[in-house]
Amino acid sequence: MNFSRREFLHRTGAGLGAIALDALLAEHATATPGNPLSPHPGHFPARAKRCVFLYMPGGPSHLDLFDPKPRLNKEHGQPLPFAKPGLEHTKTGNLFGSPWQFSRHGQSGLEISELLPHLARHADDLCVIRSMNADNINHTGANFQICFGDQAFSRPSIGSWVTYGLGSENANLPGFVVIAPKGPPGGAKLWSSSFLPATYQGTWVTDFKQPVANLADPLADPARQRDKLELARLLDERHAATHPDEPMLEARIASFELAFRMQMEAPEAFALDRESPATRALYGLDDPVTAGFGQQCLLARRLLERGVRFVHVFDTSKEGNPWDNHNEISKTLPAACAGIDKPVAGFLSDLKARGLLDDTLVVWGGEFGRTPTAQSANGRSDGREHHPFGFTMWMAGGGVKGGYTHGATDDYGWFAVRDKVHVHDLHATILYLLGLDHKRLTYRASGRDYRLTDVYGNVVGGILD
Repeated sequence: MNFSRREFLHRTGAGLGAIALDALLAEHATATPGNPLSPHPGHFPARAKRCVFLYMPGGPSHLDLFDPKPRLNKEHGQPLPFAKPGLEHTKTGNLFGSPWQFSRHGQSGLEISELLPHLARHADDLCVIRSMNADNINHTGANFQICFGDQAFSRPSIGSWVTYGLGSENANLPGFVVIAPKGPPGGAKLWSSSFLPATYQGTWVTDFKQPVANLADPLADPARQRDKLELARLLDERHAATHPDEPMLEARIASFELAFRMQMEAPEAFALDRESPATRALYGLDDPVTAGFGQQCLLARRLLERGVRFVHVFDTSKEGNPWDNHNEISKTLPAACAGIDKPVAGFLSDLKARGLLDDTLVVWGGEFGRTPTAQSANGRSDGREHHPFGFTMWMAGGGVKGGYTHGATDDYGWFAVRDKVHVHDLHATILYLLGLDHKRLTYRASGRDYRLTDVYGNVVGGILD
C-alpha cells in the first residue's frame, strides 16, 4: 500500500512516541516477564474461587445482632460483675441489655436480631462466628489489623495477598476491586499492596458513573489505541530479541494492554442500568434507604461473576463509620441495619440463583464489636463503646458450614471464651478456603519473608463444610 508523506506522518506520529517510550522504559524495567495477574493454582484444591468482604466500619454490635445475652438483659443497669480489662477506649458504666428481640430462623434455628429481617431469611446459609477477638481498640489500628494483619505498619492487604497468590480469572479487569464511596478510617492503606508489586493493589471505586479514574481517552478511538499498543508490542519484541539477558518490558506492556482491555470491558461490567428491574429491586435500588449499599452489592456481584478475584465492599454511608454507635444506639443501629439488610440479603439470593454462592466466599463484619456496658455521651447513657475482646462476624458460601454458630462469648458478651478466633485465624481460614496455605504464601522484602498472618494464625477447621 502506498502512502503520501503527510499520511505516513499522520499514521505513525503516535508510534514515534512509542519508540521513545520503549527506550525510556527499557532503562528502568525490572519486572519479570509475563502477566502477574494471570490465573495460577494455589497450594491445594480451593473450596472458593473468589471472595467478597462486606465490611461494616465502626464495629457492629454483636450483642444486638447475632449474639443474644439473656443474662445481660436480666441484669440491665447493674454493675459489670467482674473487672474490666486494662485496655479501654473510654470509661463505660453499668450493664446495657439489648433493646431488640432475637428469634430463631431457618431449619438451623440460627438466632438473629429483629433488626435484620431480610438477612434472617438466609439463616441456613450463614456461618456465624461469635468468638472473634482482636488486639486494637481504636478504629484505625483495628481496621489495619482486619484488612492487612498489622495494627501499625503498612502491609499488603488481604485482597493483595489473594491476587498475588492466585492471580485473576479475567485479564480485562483488575483482580482486586474496592467499592467505597467514602474512605473509611485508615484510607487507602486498607487496600494497599505495600511491598508487593503495585499490580496487586486494590482498584478503588468511588464514583459509579466513572468507576475507574482516568480510564477513558476522549482523544482516541479504540482502533487507534489498538494500533498504538500493537506497535509498542512489536518494538518490545524487537528489543527483546537483541537484549535476551534483560527482563525487558513485558510487565509494562502488559499494563498498557490491561488498560486498553479495561476500556473495552469495564464500562459494561459497571453498567448497573443493564440489570432488570426485578434484580435492581432485589438489591433495594428502588428505595433511597438501601440504594447506596445496594449499588455496591450489585456491582460486587457483576465483578465477581466476571472473574474478579477479590472484592472489598465498605459501607461508608455515614461519614465513613456508620456502625460506630457511641450514643443513641436506638436510632443509629437501626439506621445502619436498614441500609444494608435488604442489599446483603438480595446479594446472597442473587449469588444462589446464579450458582455462584457455592464457590464464592462471602465475609461480613467490622473491626470489632461493642461493649456490654453503657457509654455516656452527650448527656445520655444509651451507647456502646469499642470492644475487641469478643465480637461476631459471619461467612457464607465458599466451603463453610451454613446455619452454623461457632464459638461463644461469656454470659455478658464481654470475652470470647470458647473456640476463640483471632483475626490471624480468620485470615488463615480465608486463604485456606481459596486454596492458599497462609504459611507458604510469603514474599521476601528487606531481607525477610513476610506473610499475611505474620507468625500467627490457624485455620478454623470447625467452620469448614
